[in-house]
Amino acid sequence: MTTFDVSCVGFAVLDILGRPVTAIPEGGRADFIEEIRMTVAGTAAATAMDCAILGLRTRMVSSAGADDMGDFLISKMQGYGMDTAMMSRDPDNQTSSTILPVRPNGERPALHVRGSATTFTLVPEQYADALDAKIVHLGGTGLLWAFDGQPSVDFLKAAKAAGRTTTFDLIQANPDTVEKVLPLLPYIDYFIPSIEEAEEMAGTSGPEATARWFRERSVRNAILTLGGEGVYVDPEEGAPFILPAHDIEVVDTTGCGDSFTAGIITGLSKGWDLRRCARFASAVAAQVAMGLGSDGKLGSFEDTLHATETLPLKELTDA
Repeated sequence: MTTFDVSCVGFAVLDILGRPVTAIPEGGRADFIEEIRMTVAGTAAATAMDCAILGLRTRMVSSAGADDMGDFLISKMQGYGMDTAMMSRDPDNQTSSTILPVRPNGERPALHVRGSATTFTLVPEQYADALDAKIVHLGGTGLLWAFDGQPSVDFLKAAKAAGRTTTFDLIQANPDTVEKVLPLLPYIDYFIPSIEEAEEMAGTSGPEATARWFRERSVRNAILTLGGEGVYVDPEEGAPFILPAHDIEVVDTTGCGDSFTAGIITGLSKGWDLRRCARFASAVAAQVAMGLGSDGKLGSFEDTLHATETLPLKELTDA
């Protein structure tokens, strides 16, 4: 038996978001917008936060700076019920942070300070605590400078040796990122990148060819998020399938991929089949997209089940 439903390991960042931003004022001038928020974010931390909102017993394993932003980040995590016993503090780097001026259509360019994420790592003596969960999620490969490469391989290998289900996502992928990711693939049960990131790494075009590329390299289940077009799933068992996105008014796309991953993890924790997991995850992401930040308008597990049945769906198009 494990203590937690999910252990989320890797990239944690503090997001400072404002909307709607149509332009940066010239010189020292000011402009007025509707909303500013600070939120828990990052490919591991946003996923962890959304898992906690959805009712999972959630452990967060990462690093923050020994600064006011780190205090805020960890306090917010605890407020969501996340276990932060494995959140280390880096006295030499500020907390990883991002300023996000969100455009009226929900797009968000980013200004990022790498900070504490670059020094996060784990040693084998910490594995037992970090793996004390049914599902282990690694998020943020590409920006985890100290943990990328062999440390991540060793950790995921230990997760599989311990019988854990593993999920994986990365960030800011480019053709060079694939060298970090390839050695991880045999230890990944559910690979959940965006189609853009997956295509960048694989050098392919289209979800079918891209998912197949990763499946041929030992990923058990390839789940490619397609933004407003839905999700493409190439599962270990059964035929590939595509599900449409919900037809909603998008406020902010920050954290949508991370929240989708949280939906997959939540479904897996309940023993659902992958199609049902993906359908639920789409509703999680839709609720996040309807508000500002990585939690957006996400409510409880019960609220999200209701959203799964009531939010309208887009018509499927050729992806």
